[in-house]
Amino acid sequence: MALSIWEALAVFAAGTAAGTINTIVGSGTLITFPVLLAIGLPPVTANVSNALGLVPGSVSGAIGYRAELRGQGRRALVLGVTALVGGLGGAVLLLALPSEAFDTFVPVLIALALVLVLLQPRLAEVVRRRREDDGTAGHPHGGPVLLVGLLLASVYGGYFGAAQGVLYLSLMGLFLDEDLQRVNAVKNILGAVVNGVAACFFLFVAEFDWTAVLLIAVGSALGGQIGAKVGRRLPPPALRAVIVTVGVVAIAQLLLR
Repeated sequence: MALSIWEALAVFAAGTAAGTINTIVGSGTLITFPVLLAIGLPPVTANVSNALGLVPGSVSGAIGYRAELRGQGRRALVLGVTALVGGLGGAVLLLALPSEAFDTFVPVLIALALVLVLLQPRLAEVVRRRREDDGTAGHPHGGPVLLVGLLLASVYGGYFGAAQGVLYLSLMGLFLDEDLQRVNAVKNILGAVVNGVAACFFLFVAEFDWTAVLLIAVGSALGGQIGAKVGRRLPPPALRAVIVTVGVVAIAQLLLR
């Protein structure tokens, strides 16, 4: 598809913004997807092109958070494998189900995630005290409940991915005894895995627009570095406020589109 210079600039700018917000919180798809629809791409083609284009941004963001990833290699591996399986399942569902299939419950899912993010400090404290009373240590990978939650969130991420990062942060913030910035670093790894496996699947079985993919890829890679520099400087309360704000915007956009 031939793009005008203004359309190309709009897609590149959307990719940069998406890469930035994905690294800090997630939900960059809510920026790029409407732009791709506006330039005339069909919904599924736009979704696939978006998933392919955002892979470099996810990798760039993960590299930007490499300091916070130290000591979390095994955790990232275990959770990453879970995300890979879920992301592949979601990519398959994208081609098998109508695009409206998740519209009903996705806003509810995001709203629940936001409540968990807001209550995360208190809930994590309750979990920590219960472990102390029981004499048990926290599971380094969060335990089976977290793995199941991340698997389902990754299925959704492979399918569409709007506010996928909010879901990851709410789940890991509750079940991992870690600082929110270190949790965010793992979130970027999971986002890269889900986008990557979905992209590999789409390369062979789905239609996409190479021009849009390349513009978003370059923009999101740049945005990943910007997001890492900004996000790593935010204290936990400020980061939590950004997460909630982005989540509320995501819910509004999903309900109004």
